[in-house]
Amino acid sequence: MLRNILLVLFAFTGGLCLSGIAANLYRIMARKPKSTPARMAYCVVMIVAGASVLLENATRSFKSRTCSPAAYGFALMIASYWALALGIVLIKTLS
Repeated sequence: MLRNILLVLFAFTGGLCLSGIAANLYRIMARKPKSTPARMAYCVVMIVAGASVLLENATRSFKSRTCSPAAYGFALMIASYWALALGIVLIKTLS
């Protein structure tokens, strides 16, 4: 039982870490997408980086009081599930 809980926590943190790395690398290297191929590349990157971006945007909105606690909680649940799914894919890829 403990092994399964640790595996879920490892997958979640690994997915969130991967998402954060992808988001920050994209911010460093890319500009605002203007052409169609650039927009498609942006969408592909956001599949990986989206959990971190969603978490950051939701937290910023919650701190500035532009979103409700229920909306913030919903965004946290989505970002957590997204990070968990990325972590599971990461673990399956590396094993």
